[in-house]
Amino acid sequence: MSRRLLWPVLLMSCAAGVSAETAYVTDMLRLGLHRAEDTSDSAFRTLVSGAQLEILERRANYARVRTMDGEVGWVRSAYLVADKPAQLRLGEIEAEIDRVREELSAALTAGDAAEGAPGELADQMRFGSGAAEPIHETLARLQQENAAYASQLEIDRRSVPLSWAGAALLVTLIGGFVAGMAWVDYLIRRRYGGFRVY
Repeated sequence: MSRRLLWPVLLMSCAAGVSAETAYVTDMLRLGLHRAEDTSDSAFRTLVSGAQLEILERRANYARVRTMDGEVGWVRSAYLVADKPAQLRLGEIEAEIDRVREELSAALTAGDAAEGAPGELADQMRFGSGAAEPIHETLARLQQENAAYASQLEIDRRSVPLSWAGAALLVTLIGGFVAGMAWVDYLIRRRYGGFRVY
């Protein structure tokens, strides 16, 4: 029997949460939040104009609401409106105006800096052209040193004939082959007690 009663209660509580709508207390008003459905008891909290509420249930002249910090109670529904009061809208508009003013100020500062930039660039170019002279001198010196090294390398190449380099390479290869064969012979003889097995 208790399970049969539990299901309708659960369904009604879910339906109340799904159909919740948002409302605001109208301008220039202090509204009492009551525990009693008909607001006949004394208010346990006072809501100020512009306070955002979530409507949980509506009756003929009253609405059961939840505040943004989670308190639930009853208020007279005649004092609830769907649109934000002018006081809240005015605050939002003033905040937007302040933000736009800050952006405009930053843009004007950037514009002033951009107007002064051509003069600074001209000064930098004048300074840069004076600093370029030592760079040109260093570059010319490095080019002369590079040419001297290249000519020295060419002289070194001509002093050693190509035939000598080829002969040295051939001697190295033959010597390496003979040394390798001697090493293999030594390892085989050592392994087999001084006998050659090949």
